[in-house]
Amino acid sequence: MPTISKKGYAMPESPIRKLVPFAEKAYKQGKTVYHLNIGQPDIKTPQVALDAVKIHSLDILAYTRSEGSEDYRKKIAGYYKKHDINVEHDDIIVTTGGSEALLFAFGSIMDIDDEVIIPEPFYANYNGFARASDVKIVPVISKIEDNFALPPIEEFEKLITPYTKAIMICNPGNPTGYLYSKDEIRKLASIVKRHDLFLIADEVYREFVYDGASHYSILQEEGLEDYAIVIDSVSKRYSMCGARIGSLVSKNKEVIKTALKFAQARLSPPTLAQIASEAALDTPQSYFDEVIDEYVERRNLLIEELNKIEGVKVGTPRGAFYCIAELPIKNSDLFAQWLLESFDIDGETVMVAPAAGFYSTPGVGLNQVRIAYVLNIESIKKAVHILKEALKVYQD
Repeated sequence: MPTISKKGYAMPESPIRKLVPFAEKAYKQGKTVYHLNIGQPDIKTPQVALDAVKIHSLDILAYTRSEGSEDYRKKIAGYYKKHDINVEHDDIIVTTGGSEALLFAFGSIMDIDDEVIIPEPFYANYNGFARASDVKIVPVISKIEDNFALPPIEEFEKLITPYTKAIMICNPGNPTGYLYSKDEIRKLASIVKRHDLFLIADEVYREFVYDGASHYSILQEEGLEDYAIVIDSVSKRYSMCGARIGSLVSKNKEVIKTALKFAQARLSPPTLAQIASEAALDTPQSYFDEVIDEYVERRNLLIEELNKIEGVKVGTPRGAFYCIAELPIKNSDLFAQWLLESFDIDGETVMVAPAAGFYSTPGVGLNQVRIAYVLNIESIKKAVHILKEALKVYQD
């Protein structure tokens, strides 16, 4: 019998999606499942984006350019300029989601067994992207006790080897909601320039920052033009996860030239989704003001209620719409499965994402879960109540 590749066997399962079969079984049993496990906002997609697809006048759904349509890239550049980020449309490659942008970035700057330093916990699929690219993640552990703050810069420098090609951050962070300060970005900039590394920033949650804070992009840092690579996406910004449109942005011409070859190999990003994404850029600021107010209310309620549960420890996010909670259990994988299979209150239960998959260090995060506060206030109240009651009766 033919055999599966070693890479295929080593490819990690998504901690966010691997429990889906258990959720589907719960649905078939007539249960209601509150999904705190996945970053699928319940916020309405801007009508302008939906209308653009409905009223298009295309006769042929043709390929676009491999780097994305020029009109869309020019409009993206205009969006960035409004955020004090000075890039041109030729600095942008449109991708099939931020995921493809990350794969293009890894493929463009790293060879087999090269290393990328990432503060953990991090977005779980970074593990998969690294495995698919035969790249090694070297983690710098941030701790819930410090609200997942950036570890001391010395910790990064200790990990740099001849194989290190990049440092990567998610800002604001998935799964922690951590927001990097301008000072932290500048410290990272000094490291990558000193050691001739790339600095990759996943900035897909740029709009979602709270408590009067502001987002500082690595593309705003002077002198970082040859080092900075930004990963972006419309998925969360406009609640358009299904559009699968992202972008890779860099002023380093060699990076863009190389990434374009990967883009050409997959031909082009989806045409209709680019039309919707281009239209979404006309979304007024009032949309984001309302969304941010809603997320702040949800965050405050979630953190307040979690802190009332005995034995639970939780970080306070300052951006995105996730938090990591440490529970009084031994194994969150087993707990999450048990919630779906064996526990409910009046036919309702909760789905959470086990957090071990958001680390690359074995054995870390086993008693943690990632919670996405993408549900309405009433649903969050019910979900946390179910979680509280479940913890009272659960036995490892």
